[in-house]
Amino acid sequence: MKKRIALALLLFCFITTTHAQNNKPWKGKSCAVVLTYDDGLDVHITNALPVLDSLGLRATFYIADYMNRFYAQMRSWRAAAGKGHELGNHTKYHPCMGGLPGREFVKRETDLRYYTVQRMDDEILAMNIDLEGIDGRTQRTFAYPCGDTKIHDTAYIDPLKKQFIAARGIIPSMPTIDEVDLYNVSCYGVNNQSGDEMIAWVKEAQAKQGLLVILFHGVGGGHSINVSLPAHSQLLHYLKANEKDIWIAPMVEVAEFIKKKQTKAH
Repeated sequence: MKKRIALALLLFCFITTTHAQNNKPWKGKSCAVVLTYDDGLDVHITNALPVLDSLGLRATFYIADYMNRFYAQMRSWRAAAGKGHELGNHTKYHPCMGGLPGREFVKRETDLRYYTVQRMDDEILAMNIDLEGIDGRTQRTFAYPCGDTKIHDTAYIDPLKKQFIAARGIIPSMPTIDEVDLYNVSCYGVNNQSGDEMIAWVKEAQAKQGLLVILFHGVGGGHSINVSLPAHSQLLHYLKANEKDIWIAPMVEVAEFIKKKQTKAH
């Protein structure tokens, strides 16, 4: 009798645990959070990586070379890749659509109005070669500079979909696995938000069981779009303290997981 009761309890615990895991769609966790850092800034190496590494968190760094810092940073990026961070493609020269409000920084030579799709795709592929020379990887993701996805009326990523498993955009939302558009992944851009404000995003993602992608530029300086060091640290420490319920991983790993789930569903 006692053995039967014990077996019944074990079976109940197994069913309960399995059910709970099934209700947590992100590898048995409530949500997924991807930390992304754009432009290949020096502060990503000096200010962001040390905190991430100290907490054992991995992120995606979308690297461009429009400030001519890439080659000076190569050893640091190689070390980051060795610790599990993703080196994502953000093009060679960060071309954006000029002639728009707030786009005064766009130079004519990197203005998408004067690009062809072929020129843009060649520039992206050239950056892929540079990144592969650093990390030896062929699977990676892309981030649209300025969130611009088209040249005139053409989506320039279309010919490159075999080169990238996903591409990150800039539209804020927290989609569930089945809602994610892998070639325009939503994200929340940080511009002087407090640690509490960013943690509120994470809590919302946990409640919605969605994907939260966070986009940083400056970290403690280095860019006009910035997050303070205390706010950045507060967010990362919250993620670490709650990693039993939050899957924190680079974009390429999360995208691979989403693709498998979406393919299986269809």
